[in-house]
Formats: sequence, C-alpha cells, structure tokens
Amino acid sequence: MVSLRYLFGIGLSRGVIELRHNLSSIVNYIFFPTLAVFVMYLLRNMPLVDTDYSLGQYAVPGIISMNILFTGLMGIASTLLLEREDGTLHRARATPHGAFGYFLGKIVSQALLCLATFTVVLALSMTLFDGFALHRITSLLTLSWVLPLGVIAMLPIGVVLGSVLRHPRQLSFVSLLLMGLTAVSGVFYPLSLQSPALQLVGQAFPLYWLTFGVRGAMLPDVILVDEQGESRHLLEAAGTLSVWAVIGSAMAIYVLRTSSRRAVGRRMK
Repeated sequence: MVSLRYLFGIGLSRGVIELRHNLSSIVNYIFFPTLAVFVMYLLRNMPLVDTDYSLGQYAVPGIISMNILFTGLMGIASTLLLEREDGTLHRARATPHGAFGYFLGKIVSQALLCLATFTVVLALSMTLFDGFALHRITSLLTLSWVLPLGVIAMLPIGVVLGSVLRHPRQLSFVSLLLMGLTAVSGVFYPLSLQSPALQLVGQAFPLYWLTFGVRGAMLPDVILVDEQGESRHLLEAAGTLSVWAVIGSAMAIYVLRTSSRRAVGRRMK
C-alpha cells in the first residue's frame, strides 16, 4: 500500500521541476494583467457610485482574480491538451500511480506560476494605487487562504477541459466563454448592477467568490457592502470554493484516467 505522503512527494517534486521549465513563460502571463492595471490607473479619478473609491481601484482585485483564471485554468488546459496529443500523458500513466502524480504535478506547477504572476501584479498595483488595506493582519490572513483555495478550485476545471477537448483551436471558444463569465462575475464592477438571473449565474462559479475574497482583503469593507447591498460573510466564499475544489479534483483525476485510456486505444488501432 503506497502512502499518501509518498504520492504527494512525487507530485510536488514533479511540479517544481515543471515550474523551472515554465519560468521563461511568466512574461507572457503577466503582460495582459499588467496592461490592464495601467488602464485602470487611467481611471483612478473616475469615482465608484456612492463610495470614495475609484472604478480603477475597485477593478484591481478583479484583474488579479481574472489573471489567476487565465494563467491557471487556460494554462493547464492548453498544456494538457498538447501533452495528451504528443503522448506525454500516456507515458505518465504507464508509471505506477502516474495519473495522480501527473495531476498533482500540473496543479503544483501551475499554482506556483499563478503565485508568481500574482506577486508581480500585486506589487505593481500597490505602487500605482493608494488605499488598499493590506497593512491589516486580517487582510493578509484572508489572502493567505482565499488565493490558494481559489487556485485549487479553478485548476481542476482546466484539467477537465484539457482532457475532453479534441483540438487546441477549441480553446479559443473556451476563452470567449470565460470572458463572458468575467462579465457576470463582478470582476470590474459591482455584481448588484447585473440582473438577478445573471447574479445567480455569476455566484455559481468560483471566479466570483475568488474575486469577492481578494476584494474583501484588499479594499475596505464599504466596497463589500456596495457589492450586493449587504455585507456577505467570507465563509460563503470559503465553502463555495471548497466545493468546487473537491468536486473538480475528483472529476479531473477520473477524466485524466479515461482520457489516457482513449489515447492508448487510438494508438493500438
């Protein structure tokens, strides 16, 4: 019986090795969020309705969350899609506990890449904007759990997409769907401005709750009050993200195994 400690050790070591190979691509991941932060800086004098804060300041936590969405979810989906086609996934499955080690390695490497891009974007935002409440211990504690939990909730979705999509061109359609999701998730403006139906759609996905948690850590509580007309407890965010992380991870491991079996069947034909 192989211990979980041994399996997690394999996955972690694989993730660190993959991160070293992917560090050269970090510039590609931070280019667009950096550009978005500069655009929001130009809107620093545009006030948010009924608050003393600017629209640009309000949108910065959303940009950070959206960066995690595209860096993590789309990054791991595109990588997995390519490695499934070139046989890397098949070779990983041929090793003992290969599917689990491959899955955990991808999660670790992409999560660390998300953390690296988050650090760069946050440092730039703190330089350009005033008023973020990261000097508070509670804010730092909130970031310490909402960021890892948000990443873990989103990455398995990317694994599932990378396993079921047939061609890399299909990722373009997925990108359009994700852009639509950002529009209904309160990334750039309060969710209360959406219709009730769209509010329910946005709250059903982890992007809204990740954005909610990051915004709750970076901005004063008055921003959260404006978001839905009432202050919502961060426990809701923790619970929703945890559900997505658990269900998504189980689905990702199952789909990975199924996908690798199909790849073996096609090669045998």
